[in-house]
Amino acid sequence: MSTLTLNRRDFLKVVSVAGGGLVLGFHLLPKETDAFTPEVAGSFKPNAFLSIDTSGKITITVAKSEMGQGVRTSLPMIVAEELEADWTTIDVKQAPAHPNKYGSQGTGGSTSVRTSYENLRKAGATAREMLIAAAAQRWGVDPATCYAERASVIHRANGRRLSYGELAETAATLPVPASPRLKDPKDFTIIGKRMPQVDNPSRVDGTAIFGIDVRVPGMLFASIEHSPVFGGKVARFDATRAKQVPGVRDVVQIDEGIAVVATNTWAALEGRDRLDIQWDKGQWAEQSSENIWKTFEETAKKPGTEERKVGDAAAALASAAHKVEAIYRAPFVAHATMEPMNCTAHVRGNECEIWAPTQTPQRAQTEAARVLSVPVENVTVNVTLLGGGFGRRLLADYVVEAVKVARAIGAPVQVIWTREDDMRHDFYRPSTYNVMTAGLDKNGQPVAWTHRIVGPSSRGIVTGGSTPPYAIPNIYIDAHIIDTGVPIGAWRAVGPSQNAFMIESFIDELAAAAKKDPFEYRRQLLKEKPRLKRALELAAEKAGWGKPLPKGRARGIACCESYGSSIGEVAEVSVDRHGAMKVHRVVVALDCGPVVNPQTIEAQMEGAIAYGLSAAIKDEITITGGGVAQSNFHDYAMLTMSEMPAVEVHIVPSTEAMGGIGEPGLPPVAPAVANALFALTGKRIRKMPIRAEDLQGEG
Repeated sequence: MSTLTLNRRDFLKVVSVAGGGLVLGFHLLPKETDAFTPEVAGSFKPNAFLSIDTSGKITITVAKSEMGQGVRTSLPMIVAEELEADWTTIDVKQAPAHPNKYGSQGTGGSTSVRTSYENLRKAGATAREMLIAAAAQRWGVDPATCYAERASVIHRANGRRLSYGELAETAATLPVPASPRLKDPKDFTIIGKRMPQVDNPSRVDGTAIFGIDVRVPGMLFASIEHSPVFGGKVARFDATRAKQVPGVRDVVQIDEGIAVVATNTWAALEGRDRLDIQWDKGQWAEQSSENIWKTFEETAKKPGTEERKVGDAAAALASAAHKVEAIYRAPFVAHATMEPMNCTAHVRGNECEIWAPTQTPQRAQTEAARVLSVPVENVTVNVTLLGGGFGRRLLADYVVEAVKVARAIGAPVQVIWTREDDMRHDFYRPSTYNVMTAGLDKNGQPVAWTHRIVGPSSRGIVTGGSTPPYAIPNIYIDAHIIDTGVPIGAWRAVGPSQNAFMIESFIDELAAAAKKDPFEYRRQLLKEKPRLKRALELAAEKAGWGKPLPKGRARGIACCESYGSSIGEVAEVSVDRHGAMKVHRVVVALDCGPVVNPQTIEAQMEGAIAYGLSAAIKDEITITGGGVAQSNFHDYAMLTMSEMPAVEVHIVPSTEAMGGIGEPGLPPVAPAVANALFALTGKRIRKMPIRAEDLQGEG
């Protein structure tokens, strides 16, 4: 992590309606507004503002997007801890987009807390020391004789007390300490404690504002008909019947399709249904899942681009006592956020205001500025709560659409996608075809490991696949990148979300071939990965690995290190006589380093399990006629409440570097389930989603 750089210019005295106050603006890292890459550790460089007015009100501005992962709680907790603030009185504000005021505002890659932790601690400590210095100056005493507690400074000798509000204006005039003293973690009263999310009350009472809730004066609503084929364009259209629908104000053609603008959403949808459009379907009109898999299979027969080489895998395979080979597949999957894509935009001359549920406010800002050919400073982006992101809202396509429609209409317009739009015009997790080979010595120890990955887009398909965690002396990984025409994007946990399935299922195959317990087999191969080994051991212990289960149930185990965290998981499953599977229990153990909010960690693990299980046993996007066959939750079903297993989360006490939380819980669950099914049925599962027919027949 980088160090915090502060100078007097970073601290400004401001005057508000409450009188003089202290605003501490701390630029945590240099400007970084490039497109967010979730696989690069440290690519998140947040920035925050702390304001204390003369009434004592403490406001912490958060420049990350809240999509349920708890950043509007966790980040202020860090500042409040070192500030010695009263947590119950903290006010949290959402920062709008700014080109450089906040550093990078991108939210994803499980980086918001881990890349901010040390810097936010220093920021809170700096403010605390300035406030203590202000009190000491007022009393004419040595600052060392004073201490801060619950938003006040107290003089040890006689118990005199001044509130932060009383000290704010004086503190703003004092020098900034070069090296503020940080608290000893044993003295934490906020960090490490279970704190409910600050947004929970507004979510419960309905006052929380998500993108779809935005209402501004004079607002119109728009629905866009997109091409049914990837890359298709409008050849011609007739809007006569659409304009006859009561409430329809206009029909506008933009690059992305035809927008029907109306006084309400229902009229916009009705008008859209009456559009007569002829499409130029382009080069992908005949694309299908069958063609894609066939292309992948043929391509996999040839050497790919080298991604990693350790030792001589070919020679080790040739001399191995036993060779294990397998082909694994992962399908395209959609993000399926509960809140479909939406954005409200208002273009006035050379200025634009946007209200958007976005993971990348600065990308929304720069894309809008590009479309309108105006400076980015002329674009205001108000960040709402997000009804799910999972990587989908890293992109700004839906923002660009709203800006184009608003410009054409000359009024504020909210563009809302239907569930069908969302399902069929996503940026999908890539499908991949994986050829895996391993060589074992006479004792069953792996001496060679090769993995050929074939799939679309270079983004993420190799990440997590080129670095199996096990101590294997000879490794060779190569890859083929093929354009399938299907739009590809970051999906929760990105590469590890599918590569852990390949690696952890295949290592289970090696354990079976070696006739060894899959937990013990992994354990002895993780000698170079102590954090992952500890997490694996704790998961096995808490799950009762090796202990008897009720008849008809079995356990499977898997582990993965991703986004700086190490996680082990054990799944407990059963299968009825019709092949219907049930996941009863998932035990999670993780080493994520220092813990800010245990409650958030537990919630994120549970959410990752639900999302990962949906992909493991239910979800698959298939391509037919150049487009997506699925359209809604009836044919792309997410895990239901009745299908949700009991999830137990155990945190390994750790002083290691802080890791991420939002994504690491997802990768191990699919292989843990698949490995449990093998233990139960003898059938080896090598593709997702797992279907009942995969469990039929002999093992």
